[in-house]
Amino acid sequence: MSGLAGLGALSIAGVTSAHSLENHYGTVVDVAEAGADTDGNESVTPVLQELVDDDTLLKFPEGRYYMDEQLRLTDFENVGFVGYDATLVPANYHEFDGPQYRLFRLGTSDRPGRDLRFENFDVDQTADDTGIRVINAVVEDGLSVRRVTIHGVHDSGTWGPALFNVLDPDGQGHVYSFRASDGGLHVDETPNEGNMWRGPTGIVVNQYHHGTLVFESCSLGGFPDNGLYASNETGRVGIERGWFENSGTASIRLAGTTGVIKDAVAVVTEDPHDSNGQHAIRLDGGEQFELEGVTVDTPQPNGDAIRIMNDVENTVISESEIKVGSHPSAGIRVDPAAGPVTVENTDITIHGSANAVRLLGGDGGGADLEDVRITGDAAGTRNRHAIYCERDGCRFVGLSVDQPGDDKRRGLELRGEDYLVADSEFETTHTPIVVNGGSGVQIENSYSRSIEDTYSLRITSDSGSVSLANNDFPDGVRDDR
Repeated sequence: MSGLAGLGALSIAGVTSAHSLENHYGTVVDVAEAGADTDGNESVTPVLQELVDDDTLLKFPEGRYYMDEQLRLTDFENVGFVGYDATLVPANYHEFDGPQYRLFRLGTSDRPGRDLRFENFDVDQTADDTGIRVINAVVEDGLSVRRVTIHGVHDSGTWGPALFNVLDPDGQGHVYSFRASDGGLHVDETPNEGNMWRGPTGIVVNQYHHGTLVFESCSLGGFPDNGLYASNETGRVGIERGWFENSGTASIRLAGTTGVIKDAVAVVTEDPHDSNGQHAIRLDGGEQFELEGVTVDTPQPNGDAIRIMNDVENTVISESEIKVGSHPSAGIRVDPAAGPVTVENTDITIHGSANAVRLLGGDGGGADLEDVRITGDAAGTRNRHAIYCERDGCRFVGLSVDQPGDDKRRGLELRGEDYLVADSEFETTHTPIVVNGGSGVQIENSYSRSIEDTYSLRITSDSGSVSLANNDFPDGVRDDR
């Protein structure tokens, strides 16, 4: 089983009518009728704290709900917060009472809740020095967060908009259309300067998550730490659709037992926080990651478009599109100790002098590139080859590499052992295929042309066995062995 289906069907995805929603709770309370101010003048937290209880739905009718302290609820069961054209208005950094971290703290790691619904809220943080974690939700099972939209830049320097954890390994959570598209400021530009590392992360999943969480159609602007950051060692995280851009370190950063990203967009168009590196997607560690139908667009790259770190055991990238601008940054970088990587039916356009695919580590577990198309006008100034491979046991089948950039741009460099190159086409400025100390290389049914009429294939003097069959090499082979 692959893709989001492999994360399990989510039974909590939605109730469509207000009437059927109310039937799920023993007590239903209109918070305005119960005394909550709807004009945004008085804090509603004391009223909500009195009303909230197990098996209770709190309904927020149209209005503005000012909050200057957190609502804390732990060890609960079957609780809902639902807005009906409702806007939450957090106090600014200077006026917030108590810990300036959260509006709603719903469950903790040692006293989690169960069956939580939180949906249909706008959050107005357009005033100066506002921005706070809107929802901090830790449940055993049954998390549903839907249609939460945050307006305004997070400029208080406190924790970012959301944290979600599902503690039960069989538990499930679904976050649909959580949007913080305006991002946040670096902490050094806020009233909380010096009290935080970099600043807020958009959405956090931390080490207490052991279940399944799916983020669907979410949107995060540029946050100074990370965008969506799952740092769990176990558990499963899925991302379906959505837009993630310009965060420091990574706009999507995943770890865990299983991670799936499907039909999402990750973008780097600027560096608003003066970051040393901004990966669009970074996979930190875990057993299995699948990226399907992903679009990565980095016209202003400041880090690799996709980086696969050493502790990742297996990665599959398919049906995807990667575009890298003129700054030298890799399209896909695989670190030396990472496990096997498969890239299939994927387009990579690269304009900077870097590797479209950079496969590091001789014993890293191999790689399989099939039906990968590489285009763009990248030069060979810094990194000569579109594909650079140190790994043993790799297959390159059905490749199309068109790299007409200047300064000796090349196609594929093989430095390890046990390679198959088959049914592929290379057209590059300089020598398209170079076996540089490699051995056990088999090249068959492939076309290779140098625009500058150097060689179709070069084999260096320290290379081992290379077998050729049914190839079209109009520029010939230079064999220095």
